[in-house]
Amino acid sequence: MNESEIAAYRAQLTEALAALDRDDTRGASGQKTVDLDQQAVGRLSRMDALQNQAMAKATGARRTAQRKRIHAAFARMDAGEFGYCEDCGEEIPTPRLDLDPCVIKCVSCASG
Repeated sequence: MNESEIAAYRAQLTEALAALDRDDTRGASGQKTVDLDQQAVGRLSRMDALQNQAMAKATGARRTAQRKRIHAAFARMDAGEFGYCEDCGEEIPTPRLDLDPCVIKCVSCASG
């Protein structure tokens, strides 16, 4: 893989990080503690608020995991290992990297 291809993947991953940051900003209010004042909100409304909070936290956890995958891809780029399968060492096909630049295995190794 040449430097221009790696630079294109780096730019794509940098934009993905920026999008994750924007999503974190928008989703922060959904993860706040739910007020359990029984006078202000009915039981079903509180249950709905708790469910929304749980979904917001799960979404935040998925964003955190994706952020870790992106940083790992940056580390592989810096080490000169980007685009190579971590199991067999073969080059990961470009179409697979185009779909997800964070992949660490070729199709053969990923499928078992």
